[in-house]
Amino acid sequence: MTEQVFLETTPLNALDRCDRCGAQAYVRAILLTGGELMFCAHHGKEYAEKLKTVAAKIQDETQKLVESK
Repeated sequence: MTEQVFLETTPLNALDRCDRCGAQAYVRAILLTGGELMFCAHHGKEYAEKLKTVAAKIQDETQKLVESK
């Protein structure tokens, strides 16, 4: 439960990097096995269907890319 609270209250930031290409991460997946994966928007979209089958929780912050300032 502590991990879920932490996940929901901690936004991704510029230090969080995509595990596939190293770009800024906008998607975090907490796996059913307890691991964690982070992806940029591109790779998050590419792997979205597969992640749904292995993730306990997916934090998607890709809306940050289209928000106006």
